Amino acid sequence: MRTEKKIEKLFCLRNQESRLAKAVIAGALALLIIPVPAAFSGNTALTVSAASGEESGQAENGGKSSKEKVTLRIANWEEYIDEGDWDEEEAIELEDEENTVILGENSMVEDFEEWYRETYGIEVDVEYSTFGTNEDLYNQLTLGNDFDLVCPSEYMFMKLIAEDRLQPLSEEFFDEETEENYYIRGVSDYIRNIFDTNTINGEPWSRYAAGYMWGTTGIVYNPEEITKEEASHWAILADPKYRGQVTIKDNVRDSYFAALGILNEDELLDPESLRSPDRLERIAEVMNRTDEKTVAAAEDILKQMKENAYSFESDSGKADMVTGKVLANYQWSGDAVYTLDQAEIDDYYLAYAVPEECTNVWFDGWVMLKDGIDGDTAKQHAAEAFINFMSRPDNVVRNMYYIGYTSVIAGGDSDIIYAYADWCYGAEEDAEDTFEYPVGFFFSGDNSDPDYVITAESDQADRQLFAQYPPQDVLERAVVMQYFDKENNQRINQMWVNVRCFDLASLSWQDWAKIGAGAVILLAAVMIFLKRDDVFRKR
Repeated sequence: MRTEKKIEKLFCLRNQESRLAKAVIAGALALLIIPVPAAFSGNTALTVSAASGEESGQAENGGKSSKEKVTLRIANWEEYIDEGDWDEEEAIELEDEENTVILGENSMVEDFEEWYRETYGIEVDVEYSTFGTNEDLYNQLTLGNDFDLVCPSEYMFMKLIAEDRLQPLSEEFFDEETEENYYIRGVSDYIRNIFDTNTINGEPWSRYAAGYMWGTTGIVYNPEEITKEEASHWAILADPKYRGQVTIKDNVRDSYFAALGILNEDELLDPESLRSPDRLERIAEVMNRTDEKTVAAAEDILKQMKENAYSFESDSGKADMVTGKVLANYQWSGDAVYTLDQAEIDDYYLAYAVPEECTNVWFDGWVMLKDGIDGDTAKQHAAEAFINFMSRPDNVVRNMYYIGYTSVIAGGDSDIIYAYADWCYGAEEDAEDTFEYPVGFFFSGDNSDPDYVITAESDQADRQLFAQYPPQDVLERAVVMQYFDKENNQRINQMWVNVRCFDLASLSWQDWAKIGAGAVILLAAVMIFLKRDDVFRKR
């Protein structure tokens, strides 16, 4: 199996050519600086339906219910769910306890509708839409687009919680005795703890949000040109040695985080801090500072990063790395995996590093909107069932294979997801240069658990496996960037405007000289034209 599946193991992704083309197009549009109305960005829709049945198993929250067909309106990121239509040779044959074979024949949405009807006897009609950014989604909600279930990133669902726009998950959703509750039965304890301990207005994320995918942020780099030590510090993004050869994220939160990493490098790497039992708490405090002095200092660093960068980007950085336009790219771990494997197809080997100062642990998660659910228990039951269906271990594998990101689901009693990780990254039987890579932190909560150790090829220490399942030392410096209140948001957003807008003060005397020379030439051309026109009139 391992030999036959060598190509799939390189990345475990589909539709690579089309995705690379989209990244190139996105980069071209970014360079053209063409504004796109938020209401139209990424708003494609797919509507499918299933056969009829009878209602059962509703969430009991005292609201409305209906025995009619349920219509469920879902919005998710583009290309962030298995769309099916796999070729038979793409079937994944796992070495789990059941020797499971994974094959996505239909879309996940179609399979959910059929499963829901067969499981609960209710017909559900899913209206499935996509969005391109968190801001696109928020703008759609502001403009009145109605959704029942959406999948934003953690800072956006924190914002929606703070604005009291989300419907709490039902008590039944958290019942671990219910077989169909695949989310609560299978979510990694590491992830569950983060959702339980992070709060907004005194309420934990877990009351409103169920995780979908997660990861870290770091640096994708060319190891032939950049050392691992250089790539393991945020400072590389502002290093003049690599002027015009790095890309940074075109959003304020990710870029601000990197700037804070540079600004506070000495404090974060202080030996006393590194040995401190409350190191994570210290990092979280440092990386969530928003006072005026910190924001002003971060602005200066971001301007240096802007001057040093090849580009600010949201999606084109992957293509820029694969084509060799740049040597380093600030990236989310899921996109890092994609980038590494796209390059590997052409025998071009890249690596991924997580800065030694700290990293941002991020999440995308499912949340229900109050305006959409509107007290309808049947609709809420269908929405929660969709989360659970997406969390069923075989479906988790389908989605991870299709999109390349890492699910928050470890599998609970099922070993399917661990078997998939081993299928992707376990070394060939005849491989000589291997090492033992523990992933117990994610699957059992114990990184010394001998049942969750992948024997991988040595290069995976800095590549795909490292990006998808970070080792213990990375988790010890991985913190959540919190949602900022209105005052702090205004301060940081104004800082970002200052960074992204044209700054006359940043021009050198050479730049001014060029502008002056151009103005003189333009003025001379105008004078010649006017003189010529005056001569013609006299004739």
